[in-house]
Amino acid sequence: MQISVIIPTLNAERYLPALLDRLHRQTVKAHEIIVVDSDSGDRTVAIARENGAKVLQIPKERFDHGGTRNMAASKASGDVLVFLTQDALPEDDRLLEALTRPLAEHPEVSSVCGRQVARPGAAVLERMTAELNYPPEPQHKSLKDLDRLGIKLFFFTNVCAAYRREAFEAIGRFPEPIILNEDMVITARFILNGYTVVYQSEARVIHSHHYTLRQQFRRNFDIGASLRIHNWILKHAKAEGQGVKLVKKQMQQLLQSGDWRSVPRLVLEAAAKYSGYRLGLSYPAIPMFIRKKLSMYSFYWNREEHERASYSVPLNHDER
Repeated sequence: MQISVIIPTLNAERYLPALLDRLHRQTVKAHEIIVVDSDSGDRTVAIARENGAKVLQIPKERFDHGGTRNMAASKASGDVLVFLTQDALPEDDRLLEALTRPLAEHPEVSSVCGRQVARPGAAVLERMTAELNYPPEPQHKSLKDLDRLGIKLFFFTNVCAAYRREAFEAIGRFPEPIILNEDMVITARFILNGYTVVYQSEARVIHSHHYTLRQQFRRNFDIGASLRIHNWILKHAKAEGQGVKLVKKQMQQLLQSGDWRSVPRLVLEAAAKYSGYRLGLSYPAIPMFIRKKLSMYSFYWNREEHERASYSVPLNHDER
């Protein structure tokens, strides 16, 4: 298989040298590395070119989580598309080998996502979230698992992911425009059309965020808005239950370890996430100028086409 690695960037100067160096040292080599940059103000583009990457450039205001990746995919020549974020650092030199193995071994697999390991020094809640969301056990997921997994059946991440190009094209690529969750939406469509998706815990990247409470609120507002736009997903599984389970597990771990100081932060984070998510689900009732203030990606709401975002009918699945 020929692998095209695609990395969207914005001011990635501090991440890109190490990321590209580790990609070049992989046991399974990429056929090409494509960096699609959104008007970076630093040396991102120069670093990418100096390290042999093909560079595509777009205006910052035209970035779209689905559309930008689709554009880069259309310029790629590989039959496997690997998407990484700029701040996802391969933990070892076998990332591409492990990430693409299920595609080589199982023709029914459409896509594979890797495991995220929190950065050294990450806050306790960040580390716990990574450990709970990305366990050491691999997992194959298909429609038969819906009752058991609920909304977690569609959990997937483009922080580190590989797609079989044939399946990617057949399913209609990523939704565009989309404010967030392009990976979850395409995964739901894969599964509802009979494909299998894989969580490959052997494919590890070092990646975590230290979001403020405001950023947590705004990110979850966008998640809620995305699910409201693509509300056919919620006909199959609700999201709130999984969020409650995560908070309960985190609380249990904190109490067992005696880390009482982190409990108030957990409660505040949970409140910020839930209130943001619920408001996002109700975004049509919120005036546009307020939506922009609540959203992490306010430029999305400047686009007239967001009201026409569809991608709402799975190809072969009867939603009745």
